Amino acid sequence: MMVDFEKQAARMGADIRFGLATKVDFSQQPYKVWIDDEKMVEADAVIIATGASAKWLGLDSEQRLNGYGVSACAVCDGFFFKGKEVAIVGAGDTAAEEALYLSKLCATVHMFIRRDEMRASKVMQERVFKTPNIKIYWNTDTEEVIGENKVNAVKIKNNKTGEEQTIPVSGFFVAIGHQPNSDIFKNWLDMDDAGYIKTIAGTSKTNVEGVFASGDVQDKIYRQAVTAAGSGCMAALDAERYLGAKGIH
Repeated sequence: MMVDFEKQAARMGADIRFGLATKVDFSQQPYKVWIDDEKMVEADAVIIATGASAKWLGLDSEQRLNGYGVSACAVCDGFFFKGKEVAIVGAGDTAAEEALYLSKLCATVHMFIRRDEMRASKVMQERVFKTPNIKIYWNTDTEEVIGENKVNAVKIKNNKTGEEQTIPVSGFFVAIGHQPNSDIFKNWLDMDDAGYIKTIAGTSKTNVEGVFASGDVQDKIYRQAVTAAGSGCMAALDAERYLGAKGIH
């Protein structure tokens, strides 16, 4: 589908280039964006759609089995584990929400929490506690995800007693948060404490005229492909109207 999108954009006249944006200068127009620290591109308007990256535990086995039973998105991949046993790591609202989602699909959801309490809101905690097929493991660290070509089990350790367990599961979900890919814009754009770019309510406009932000780099609530695509459309329309008002075509 994305290949089709790219072909359509090319047919409409989009100049598609590949590379990593590594630095920007929004001090004056035209704005400057450096690609791979080498090539500099100038633009009268900029749309930022750099997304957010899932935070991981840092286990070698977690990365090796990513896409083979390890996931950072229960809503995306939960259906593949219908009727099976799964594990999820996390203690915030997102982890609670994803555990509840998985509980409707999976036989048992093993929820690993590093401390002796959750960070989630009381309402979300109560919903988790009342769900019979969510089993909570307090003071628990994940030691290893076990499996060759797919997830077979997960090894955990109680960080209070030192007791280790190996739990057979088919899926392992990490829900410890996301990091917006916004570092190169920190000296230029207003952001919240977590690094998400702030936009004017109801628009994609940032605090810098002619710079727009869309998708997960500015949305920490919904974080879905369909909402990101919608905000991308908003940013395109905002940019088009901005350039039109400036007499730039």
